[in-house]
Amino acid sequence: MTQQTTKSAIALGIFLFLGLSSLGYLISTAATQIKSLERTVTVKGLAEREMPADIAIWPVSFQVASNELEKLYQLIQNNNQIIVNYLKAYGITSTDISIPAPTVTDLLAQNYGNNERIKFRYTASSTLTVYSKHVDKIREAMSGAIELGKKGIVLSAQNYGNSTEFVFSGLSNIKPAMIEEATKNARAVAEKFASDSDSTLGKIKTARQGQFSINDRDATTPHIKKIRVVSTIVYYLSD
Repeated sequence: MTQQTTKSAIALGIFLFLGLSSLGYLISTAATQIKSLERTVTVKGLAEREMPADIAIWPVSFQVASNELEKLYQLIQNNNQIIVNYLKAYGITSTDISIPAPTVTDLLAQNYGNNERIKFRYTASSTLTVYSKHVDKIREAMSGAIELGKKGIVLSAQNYGNSTEFVFSGLSNIKPAMIEEATKNARAVAEKFASDSDSTLGKIKTARQGQFSINDRDATTPHIKKIRVVSTIVYYLSD
């Protein structure tokens, strides 16, 4: 009975050993296959284009001063009309020009003492805003704005919240083509990497499209925009 038990134990041990060996082999083989499938390369594809702005926003601001409120408003009205006539001479229509209410300040009411130093009691600032798709006409009018000075209108300097803008609104029209271009460029980089590493480029594992950026081409040509997008793509590699 003891001898039979010993033989059974030995046989069971042998079977366990063979089973564990086979399992280990299968796990090792599977791990190797999985590892080979996980060989990847991450590349970026760039697409850039230069496009002309299709919308111009030009705030035309001026200031006037007077000791008489009625005269102040008359000055504002006269200046507004001179500016509108000037813009129309460049082919800019009334529908492209907006004239909000002016901002009037009573310096005497705000001043605490030293009233004798106030030369004009009332000051006012007014801004006519031109919003037009005729960018070339706006640029031409801007370049000739010295003529307004000859008519007695001193234009206020532009600041951060009141500056000329040139906008490109046609991104949706060029977006598909730019994404395709960025993807092709990314694949070309991946193929070069695969060739240099004696590998074969496989399918895409993941792909991420970056955000589109629209910036001025440079400081002197804000009416020309540089559109840019970068796509990040992960490809599988195989031997």
